[in-house]
Amino acid sequence: MRGVAGLPATAAAVVAHAAGDLRIEDIPVPAPASDEAVIEVAFGGICGSDLHYWLHGAAGESILKAPLVLGHEIVGTVIRAASDGTGPAAGTAVAVHPATPGPGGARYPGDRPNLSPGCTYLGSAARFPHTDGAFSRYVNLPARMLRPLPAGLELRTAALAEPASVAWHAVSRAGDVAGKTALVIGSGPIGALAVAVLKRAGARRIVAVDMHERPLEIARAVGADAVLKGDAAAAIAAVEADIVIESSGSHQGLASAIKGAVRGGRVVMVGLLPSGPQPVLISLAITRELELVGSFRFNDEIDEVLGALADGSLLVDPVVTHAFTLDRGLEAFDVARNAAVSGKVLLDFRPAPA
Repeated sequence: MRGVAGLPATAAAVVAHAAGDLRIEDIPVPAPASDEAVIEVAFGGICGSDLHYWLHGAAGESILKAPLVLGHEIVGTVIRAASDGTGPAAGTAVAVHPATPGPGGARYPGDRPNLSPGCTYLGSAARFPHTDGAFSRYVNLPARMLRPLPAGLELRTAALAEPASVAWHAVSRAGDVAGKTALVIGSGPIGALAVAVLKRAGARRIVAVDMHERPLEIARAVGADAVLKGDAAAAIAAVEADIVIESSGSHQGLASAIKGAVRGGRVVMVGLLPSGPQPVLISLAITRELELVGSFRFNDEIDEVLGALADGSLLVDPVVTHAFTLDRGLEAFDVARNAAVSGKVLLDFRPAPA
């Protein structure tokens, strides 16, 4: 069955219906708007927010109220350019910047649109109607979201551009890290990518922390000089890091970050803690004059990330531990939920070879 101008009428997609209810099902392929290109998706990375929508029916305070197509970490090829003439031409391999800054609203720095209060993100239930994601064989996306891949950059490697941009932004919030000691709490995909970014930025020594061996192996592979188990409290405190990246998203991890920072150091909080009050070692942060800095998503760092992936200066390949074809999508999510065995898990949307 054919749909709009030669496209299929439907395409397989990953849809969260409610907590515990994840389906691979066909969804309509609508006609693109004039500023939208049609993308044939190649790879999509499963993010922690995707897992939360599946497991809990919510990601933080973003609660599912209707079925939601998941996915914001995607790469693919333009098969039809936007009809208004904007964006890349058909045949261009692209990564996707999944944010749409919100108009108006509360004040925020003009050069930091990630902080705009009305910002929407692909695959997010933060607003209703929800913003569908891009875990589908074909998807229409605004041309402004598309970033052509540099020559020689493979789609599979580029699939890490979005999470690597989150890590890049977090490290940038730490300031100049060259020659400094860095501690990364939580070595899941974002933490491991933060290690890679820190290594590229010239950190003198990088120590990675996690509760599981597999993430620590990945952290070593992308540049960590030493690794520690998360319950090694004395060893973590002895690091005395100039820079700490907290990517565990837990109050225990934040406590370790504060204890592991040198007096006068900076703790960048990129792991999103649950909503509501959290226990924090504020007295220790005060008496040590620590700087606690938030880090949320990213802005234009994705352009720098793509360049660094293309020239090989940002090592990310070890972060990908599994890739599943779309028909095994439910299995992929089950593996991705187990941090003891997986790093970044990719969905491969490409058709099977004939």
